[in-house]
Amino acid sequence: MAEPLGLEATAEGVAVMPPNKALDTLMLGDNQFFGINHMSEDKARAQSMHFQDLDAIIAVIDAAYDEGIRTFMCTTHDRIAQVAEHVMRNPARYAELQFVPCMPYAHKYANAMTEDGLVGALRRFLPAEGLMNAAVRGGRSIASKEIRGITTLLIDAEMTMFKGLPTPVIFLQNVVVDLILGLGFDEALAIFADHVRSRYGAEPGFITMNLPLLLDRLDALGVANPVVCANINKIGFRMCGGIPAYEEALRTRPFRAVAMSVFASGAIEPREAVEWVCSQPNVESIVFGASSRASLRSTKALSDEFWRRESL
Repeated sequence: MAEPLGLEATAEGVAVMPPNKALDTLMLGDNQFFGINHMSEDKARAQSMHFQDLDAIIAVIDAAYDEGIRTFMCTTHDRIAQVAEHVMRNPARYAELQFVPCMPYAHKYANAMTEDGLVGALRRFLPAEGLMNAAVRGGRSIASKEIRGITTLLIDAEMTMFKGLPTPVIFLQNVVVDLILGLGFDEALAIFADHVRSRYGAEPGFITMNLPLLLDRLDALGVANPVVCANINKIGFRMCGGIPAYEEALRTRPFRAVAMSVFASGAIEPREAVEWVCSQPNVESIVFGASSRASLRSTKALSDEFWRRESL
């Protein structure tokens, strides 16, 4: 598969974007594909049923790509592995498509343990370097209580589905980030950042429900100018600490902000929502979910309009 312009290949064969290259201003997320809606359970169920068919997911990705949205920010759900395989089989169609993985997808591990048992789950998720090699690395790490080895093994397991695909940023999910913050086990954030950079040549990203606290901890760890994805919207929807704390962080802290929940799950009119987010300092990208070409086209048009205005 030909690598998109500007990408390099690591020893693991993963095409990556050089660190600190600007993120796309708009990224397609995948919540809608797995029945996640923070305001409506009925809508969530309807979306989950609709996207049980892989072709329905591919249709939305195709529509987004055709509208000029070339970055797909996604979980490591098993269905995404099927999407990745589809993209790999059609390199000409998706020559400029980038994946931004968000890990871990906890339900995947729980389901694998239920279906296949411990050994079967290990065989399913261990990285391509081989069962024995990875088992030795993991076994030694567990025996010595060495957290770095265990953590890097899990990262590599999650990344197997993206081998050969461009992954310029790799995110740690908020369910883990915020647990780490609560436990005070900040070293794990540094381990994640170091491994993502060294093995995959990617920028480490962190998703959080508490932006100010995370920035404090990353500063203390020496993680410079991190990519951080958080809820950023006009009404403070799911913004722990409130709008003023987030606005101050955007004005004064050195980080690269990715805004999610910009529409507050439909509570804010799209034009108003995008205009407000684009007017905030230091917001580099917006990630959003959509199920139709009309929604994709509308959001892309609004993004283009307001990002352009703010850059003038």
